[in-house]
Amino acid sequence: MRDAASWAARLGGDSFLAQTFNRSYAVIPGQATDVAGLLSWDDLNTILSTQRLEPPRLRLSLDGEMVPPHRYALPVTTRRSMTWHRVQPAELHARLAEGASLVLDSIDEIHPAVGVAAEELERFLGTPVQVNAYASWTAKEGFGIHWDDHDVVVVQIHGAKRWQLYGPTREAPTFRDVESPDAPEGEPIADIVLKTGDVLYLPRGWWHAVSADQGSESLHLTFGLVANTGADLLTWVVDQLRSRTALRLDVPRFASPQEQATYVENLRGEVLSELTEPDLVSRWAESMGTTHHGRAVTSLPYIAGLPPRAEVAVRLTTPRAKLTENEPKGIVTLAAAGTEWDFAGQATPLLRMLLTGESATLGVLADVAGLEVKDAAALVSVLVEGQAAAVTRTVL
Repeated sequence: MRDAASWAARLGGDSFLAQTFNRSYAVIPGQATDVAGLLSWDDLNTILSTQRLEPPRLRLSLDGEMVPPHRYALPVTTRRSMTWHRVQPAELHARLAEGASLVLDSIDEIHPAVGVAAEELERFLGTPVQVNAYASWTAKEGFGIHWDDHDVVVVQIHGAKRWQLYGPTREAPTFRDVESPDAPEGEPIADIVLKTGDVLYLPRGWWHAVSADQGSESLHLTFGLVANTGADLLTWVVDQLRSRTALRLDVPRFASPQEQATYVENLRGEVLSELTEPDLVSRWAESMGTTHHGRAVTSLPYIAGLPPRAEVAVRLTTPRAKLTENEPKGIVTLAAAGTEWDFAGQATPLLRMLLTGESATLGVLADVAGLEVKDAAALVSVLVEGQAAAVTRTVL
């Protein structure tokens, strides 16, 4: 699952988007080769031994409660009086053997293979993605029966994990909600065992319990999808209307009831005029995609533009960038990371290649557009400066 096409193929493509996404759970069988190279136990060991991972980013959980860090980590104070928690391997092993689950938040930010998979899932589903890693060894439930305020795509990396699904008890619950969902009653509506390579999609609000009760160690990744609710849409609509006088006027707190009613009626008219636009949702989605800053990646040592070296490799770091061609004017516009750039139409093949998210050398980008390498370097340098692209291979 290294590109948007493979994510689409695994999840079901347009059928998944139309029939399952945000609606119901789905289990997609797989095999070990589907997750090869994504995350290994060796990778996890390296991360835990080389990264300073402070709780709650790295944490142990047992029966829905966090295990106190002092039970598996030792506070260390540097000579500059900075304190951090160093994992004590023997103590960590003991807590895991007792039934705790290990959780590592945002592993996509520190492990490149998972980061690529997260970026491509974002390219397919059009929403930001954060990936957490979970490891467990016993039948004890690390988190008890609980629900999440975001959809998840679960990928079983090693071993097996049992998922008991109870369904939602409140429609579309959110993090900032007026009331909490009631706990589920009765038996689970589904009892699933995910094996290596299997994928589970679960909408937000679905109660579930998870355990490694299949007699072996278990490692899985949870790709959390940022929810996009009506409240988010209305917030965006209000932002679009800030140019209107009615929304800039002070609220007439001390005016007469009639003046206040008129004020509210004017606000209602402005909002309703926007809500009646048939392309409102598509405009909002495009705006969210092209203004999101993606995954920030530095391009050292090139702090003042890329050198005109054909071997230098680059890629786009904004999965939801959009390319718009304006043939009559002979220009093409790339919108990404909150900025729009106009380029000559000749740059179109180069920009299309970058939109795939794959790394490409300046030489290849120049050739595909019929440009000189120095011109390709100058163009990509603009995108690097705008935090929409980054270097993947330097040449000195």
